[in-house]
Amino acid sequence: MCGRYSIVIPAAKLQQVFGPDLQLPAGGLPENYNVAPTQNGLVITGNQPDRLVNFRWGLVPFWADDLKIGARMINARSEGIESKPSFRKAIRSRRCLVIGDSFYEWKRTGKEKQPHRILPKNENDLLVMAGIWESWRDKRDPEAELVRTFSIITTAPNLEMKSLHNRMPALLNHEQRSAWLDPDLPLNDTLALLETPPDEVLRHYPVPKAVGNVRNNGPALHEQFSA
Repeated sequence: MCGRYSIVIPAAKLQQVFGPDLQLPAGGLPENYNVAPTQNGLVITGNQPDRLVNFRWGLVPFWADDLKIGARMINARSEGIESKPSFRKAIRSRRCLVIGDSFYEWKRTGKEKQPHRILPKNENDLLVMAGIWESWRDKRDPEAELVRTFSIITTAPNLEMKSLHNRMPALLNHEQRSAWLDPDLPLNDTLALLETPPDEVLRHYPVPKAVGNVRNNGPALHEQFSA
């Protein structure tokens, strides 16, 4: 599972990773040390592969009656995703890259749970997670705005994550990212990209328990915690 992550990324690093032609959000880049469900996250879609946009975290299928369902759909398990009613259309035609600099997971030791920050071992890279997205409009209101939402796809953990949790985001390396966004990629090839990430690509360290409260935000959440 991935229930919290962070977006603290300079524009120069985004354009270094994705190319100088990457268009940034019109309202500027967000800085969020504690991205929580139903908040906005940065994504790149297959429809606009050269543009970074803000979508709401928590996928809401087009047929849903209420936007609130998205709070329960922040993650989509890779196993069987192609046949699940909420995800089967999106995995075929509405894929996206979910961009962050790190995500959080809680390690349980006895009755205690200690949050850890997980980030790429390579400091020059970003956290690029496989995602799917949808467009939703409230059918009860003919003037309602279109809401675009996304889910992060999860898979079995690699070596670094096994000590923390039994799930992790499906990560995409440089070679896989363009394939993931390709609308013509066959379904079987798409699903093959959702393998457990290689070992030794991530590092993690304990952070303050304050990250568990969505009201807390700021650089202190990235500081290493010492008991």
